[in-house]
Amino acid sequence: MFSTIQVAQSQVLITLLLGDKLNSPNLEFGLEGGINWTQVTGLETSDYANKWNLGFYFDFRLKNQWWLYTGVLVKSDMGADKLTAGDLAFLKARIYMDSETGEAIAGDYSQKMKYFLVPLMVKYKFKNRIYLAAGSQFGLMHKSWVEFNAKVDDIDVVNKEYNKDLINKIDAGIMLGAGYTFMNSPGMSLGLKYYEGLANVYKGVSGTRNRSFFINLTIPIGAGKKSKDK
Repeated sequence: MFSTIQVAQSQVLITLLLGDKLNSPNLEFGLEGGINWTQVTGLETSDYANKWNLGFYFDFRLKNQWWLYTGVLVKSDMGADKLTAGDLAFLKARIYMDSETGEAIAGDYSQKMKYFLVPLMVKYKFKNRIYLAAGSQFGLMHKSWVEFNAKVDDIDVVNKEYNKDLINKIDAGIMLGAGYTFMNSPGMSLGLKYYEGLANVYKGVSGTRNRSFFINLTIPIGAGKKSKDK
């Protein structure tokens, strides 16, 4: 909730500062948010973790129906769910034991990673409001941990073991996307994006890469102001 409020406040400030320049025939600016399903290749687990993301975007017209899409997802997570015993050994993560029985406590382990994500894609908008996009995405990891979730004696237990030193700070890869704009540009759009990382997630371990599917909603800010002034 606080992340949402902070992003919204920053975008309202930008709107007040830039006014009509934010959305024009050659520039579109707004809020982007949605959910993504993410995993880390190279781990034993193949489960996708469900995350949500929030940020802002810019669409710059290059020529005719060609646009350059970029922005920043300031609230965006990557990682993997249901880590195996082999994954935990690889990550040198603690396995929580019952002090009375000496057995492992039943629960779920997951790798959590928080990134700032910056897409850079060329977009083609068809006249029927469908668009296709392709390009790259860059990420800056700023926090990560292995999280243990369990229920012990009807009490929810959440433990975090931070492992930021094991993970490369910079991530990069290719991204493909498609979507539909509900009204003439600038207008709200619903899109799908697929990201395939090309950089290793863990330091010195090849084949460990981020992979993610995004469903995103983009909402222009300040659109229609000019028409109202007229």
